Amino acid sequence: MRIRFWIVTIAVIALYAVSWNLTAIDPARLVSGLPRLWGWIYNAWPPKTDEIPLFLYRTVETVAMALIGTTLACLLALPMAVLASRNITPFPVLYYPARWFLNALRGIDSFVFALLFVAAVGLGPFAGVLGIALHTWGSAAKLFADHIENANMGPFEAVGTTGAGHITRITYALLPDVLPVLLSTALFWWEFNVRASTVLGVVGAGGIGQELKNSMDLLDFSRLFTIIGIILIVVTLLDQLSSWLRRKLV
Repeated sequence: MRIRFWIVTIAVIALYAVSWNLTAIDPARLVSGLPRLWGWIYNAWPPKTDEIPLFLYRTVETVAMALIGTTLACLLALPMAVLASRNITPFPVLYYPARWFLNALRGIDSFVFALLFVAAVGLGPFAGVLGIALHTWGSAAKLFADHIENANMGPFEAVGTTGAGHITRITYALLPDVLPVLLSTALFWWEFNVRASTVLGVVGAGGIGQELKNSMDLLDFSRLFTIIGIILIVVTLLDQLSSWLRRKLV
């Protein structure tokens, strides 16, 4: 046991040492850069207010992107979650392919998907919606499947003894039991995607992120400060709303 402990300890230390080297951690650079950062913060005051209507419109656009993308993803996730749930899948041979497919979607960030769709459908929030939808599809379906696999299967099996079909058993015996937690999960992903989609404008996918990128490119720090403030306020309000709704559902 003592030898194993020291082997693990040395391995962990070596891992962190290599990671520290690969990430080029340099505290001296941070210390030398802080005055520059404080200079930017100083130049950002007072924040600009003349474009607040535009910023609010872009923020609403961002929230709408997250809402449509998350809704589309969750609708696609429901049937995929059935295939990826070991206890109810009607086609057991598709269980692992379904899981692998979901892992592939989860492994590609919405930022990367949005970048690809900007090239496919052009600039604007539509590319952002598609990027959010594909990544969230994989993530939400995986969580949906996990909830289904951990659900109480008693009602599902009881309805099956009446001769009801597979779809009927899922719809009337299983879905009512897991629906609150599925809705709670969907709300979580909407809240998460609102935050995530604020940076999709960096790749031209619309929303408040596009104004954020424009301000950074122009070094317009007072405009940037206003945008960041609006993002923080809206994200905080939506976080509180989402948390309240999830408490009501569970």
